[in-house]
Amino acid sequence: MSVEKLEEYITTANLAQLEALLLQDPKLATTPTSHQVSPIMLSCYYKKPEVTNLLLKHVNEINMFEAAAAGKLEVIANLVYEHPDSLDEHAPDGFTALGLACYFGHHDVARYLVLKGANVNIPSNNGFQVYPLHSACVGNYTQIARMLIDNGSLINIKQQAGATPLHSAAQNGNLELLILLLEHGAEVNTRMEGGKLPADLAREKGFEEIAEILE
Repeated sequence: MSVEKLEEYITTANLAQLEALLLQDPKLATTPTSHQVSPIMLSCYYKKPEVTNLLLKHVNEINMFEAAAAGKLEVIANLVYEHPDSLDEHAPDGFTALGLACYFGHHDVARYLVLKGANVNIPSNNGFQVYPLHSACVGNYTQIARMLIDNGSLINIKQQAGATPLHSAAQNGNLELLILLLEHGAEVNTRMEGGKLPADLAREKGFEEIAEILE
C-alpha cells in the first residue's frame, strides 16, 4: 500500500503528502516501483522535476542513469571518474545514460558524456531500439541533436516500427531540426511500418509547409 501511495503522490506531484510519507518510511525513496524503475526515475518519466528534487533530498546517492535523467552534471562527472568503463551500460529499463540525458533534454549532461567517450550509436536494448538521436528528436531538442550529429551519430537509424529521426522532426514541426537532418543525409522516402513517410506525419499534424519540403 505504501508503494501505491508513493506512486500516486509522484504522478500527481502531491509534494506535501509525498514528504510526509517519506518521513514516515524513508526506505520508500529507494524502493522499486511497480514500473520496475526507482521513484526518482518514475518522477523523471512523468516529467515532475519538483518531485524529483524532493526525492533527491531523501536519498544518499543516485546511480548514473538517475543522474542523467535528472540532469545532475556534477554527479555524472563523479560517477564517470569513478567508473569510466560504465559509460555505455544499459539501465534496467534498457536505456543508456546518454540516451536518457537526450530524452530528458539535458544538453550539458549529454555533451559531457559524449566528451568522455559515450557511444552516440548505441540503441536501447529493451526492444524499442531507440538511439540517442531518436530521443533528442522526439523531445524536440535541436541543440542536442546537433551535438550528437557533430560527434558521429548515424542519421537514418530506425527504431521499433521503423521510425527515423526525420519522422520525429516532421511530426513535431521543427523546421530547424528538419533542415539539420536533411543537410546530413536524412532520407525522405523511408517508410515506417504501415507505410507512412515523414511527410505524411507532418501533414497529419497540420505542418503543410514541412510536408511540401519533404515531398
